[in-house]
Amino acid sequence: MTVTGIITAIVIGAIIGALGRLVLPGRQPIGFLLTIGVGIVAALLGTAIAQKVGVGTTDGIDWIELVFQIGLAAVGVAAVAAFQRRGSHR
Repeated sequence: MTVTGIITAIVIGAIIGALGRLVLPGRQPIGFLLTIGVGIVAALLGTAIAQKVGVGTTDGIDWIELVFQIGLAAVGVAAVAAFQRRGSHR
């Protein structure tokens, strides 16, 4: 992977992770780096799912792929937040 690819993954991950956090109600007690990590994983998985479903490449903006990515990011952020809340009560 090139430096440009890594930087692009970080930027896309930050955007997808932030959108995933915005979809969830309330405050999530996770940091910015975890949000980026969840966003990167969600972006990769969302793209893979969109390609398997057959909507990975469309003309213009891939809205369905974006919905998959944001939905996965919201699930990931919720899971990480729940895990961190559970760990902080010990």
